[in-house]
Amino acid sequence: MTIDHLSSLTQAQRDRLAYAELRLRFVGEIRRQDLVARFGIQEAAATRDIAQYKKLAPGNLEYDTKNKLYVRAEWFRPLFDFPPERVLSWLTQGFGDGEPMRLKPWVISEVPTRLTHPDLDVLAAVTRAIHQECPLAVEYHSISSGITEREIVPFALIDNGLRWHVRAFDRKSQEFRDFVITRIKNPVVLKGQPVATHEMSDQDIQWTRIVELELVPHPNQLRPEITEMDYGMNGGVLRMKLRAATAGYILRKWSVDCSPDHCLRGAEYRLWLKDHLAIYGVKNAILAPGYKSQEQKILEAEAD
Repeated sequence: MTIDHLSSLTQAQRDRLAYAELRLRFVGEIRRQDLVARFGIQEAAATRDIAQYKKLAPGNLEYDTKNKLYVRAEWFRPLFDFPPERVLSWLTQGFGDGEPMRLKPWVISEVPTRLTHPDLDVLAAVTRAIHQECPLAVEYHSISSGITEREIVPFALIDNGLRWHVRAFDRKSQEFRDFVITRIKNPVVLKGQPVATHEMSDQDIQWTRIVELELVPHPNQLRPEITEMDYGMNGGVLRMKLRAATAGYILRKWSVDCSPDHCLRGAEYRLWLKDHLAIYGVKNAILAPGYKSQEQKILEAEAD
């Protein structure tokens, strides 16, 4: 009955209802003004849209009289079946939030897909905790520690090219860490629980630190001018500014040789980090191809 009712609505109405559901599911709230600002409609039309959504899914939202907005209800069942790519695009880039349906492409193309996607219910709990600035209780599955119960204070999503992480303060270790979203189970948003000053994102040194990198064609490349063209280099150099918390992921994804003597071999290493000391102190620099920390160098020297 709900599907039949949805199909009887216009495309514009379905798009607005889909947007309302996205806001409820992944942000946790929706106001009439959100619909007005997003679609350029009058408040009366926004009121009708919310009433329409409530009629189709009466258990999905409740009215918060104190804050004068609609919030996600405890019993929530989505009307729309959004693909994970669309949801993550909306969360991270702010567009593509219309009703999920297959559209005919303008040109033929083939885009590689990820091997895995986050469970949308888990992702929804994570993003609501981020938006509402509150802790999240999770069951986390770690390769080193196994299954542990944790409370984290999430504040950002990170895409490392292969999978999605959430950057958060971990109350168990008392450190800021990255958690793989596909390893999170049974998340519970701890709404109303206070967050301490030392748990906030501005206290995360790896997040607030910006590293400036200069990438150049790998010295082993036969035709460095081709690399300059492919990477849009200016004067043979590609300059990048990255958060320290993401630098290791990106250098690994791009297969950048980060060894001081550009010793890595292989066709995949088309770029070389000109100054390997630029990522000194970056915790995830261990992910960067060829990079060795000072501690590793000392251990190797002692071994020799």
